[in-house]
Amino acid sequence: MTGSLVAEQVFRSALVIEGAESLAAIEAEVRSVAAPLGYDRFVLFSASTTQDAVVERIYWVEGDWFGDGESVDAETYVRHCPVTRHILESREPFFWTKSTGKDGELYKIVRLPRGQGIHGLQIPMFGPLGLEGAMSMGGKQIDASCQARLALRLIATTAFFSAQRLLEAAVEAVGPLSDREREVLSWTAAGRRQVEIAATLGLSERTVENHLRRIRKRLGVATTAQAIRVAIRNGDIAG
Repeated sequence: MTGSLVAEQVFRSALVIEGAESLAAIEAEVRSVAAPLGYDRFVLFSASTTQDAVVERIYWVEGDWFGDGESVDAETYVRHCPVTRHILESREPFFWTKSTGKDGELYKIVRLPRGQGIHGLQIPMFGPLGLEGAMSMGGKQIDASCQARLALRLIATTAFFSAQRLLEAAVEAVGPLSDREREVLSWTAAGRRQVEIAATLGLSERTVENHLRRIRKRLGVATTAQAIRVAIRNGDIAG
């Protein structure tokens, strides 16, 4: 770990992020800690274990992740970065590496990144609902020391929950959910996947997804995890 980055600096940055009043301020502080460690690509996203896509919404993405200048949204990120699904199997931050050979791009989960290619650290976030999101950082020459990993875990975790707080600050419920909407959301909060909910309620998977989409719109939120929190707070479903 670089000598210029000390625990006091990291802690100070975490405090700045926690008190940030805009996503831009969070991003700037994350860069200030991560850039000296060789990280120049960032993606911060909400996640769900109840859908196959895993990534629900990208809060922030920066850098040329795939070397082609293509804009990145939730669909393209998951399609290009298969290691993302590893957050479903790990409760701890993990390193990954991407190399390019005659057979194309090869992603691996590694103990320590070495050699040529793009390397990175992915940090899952957990809350009362289980997996709630993750942050991935990457670069060509990254500091993968234990000190750097611990520092970035603190910074990423603080950034995620601060961004989540900002996004939920303006949320106001516009009315009670219907009985069916409460039923679908309750099963989702219990960790059931959409295919399981559909089978339990005798609905199609598309109908379940449509219910969740209407719930998010009705509650004025961007993600299902946010909808669950708002519904619990409003008394629409049990906590």
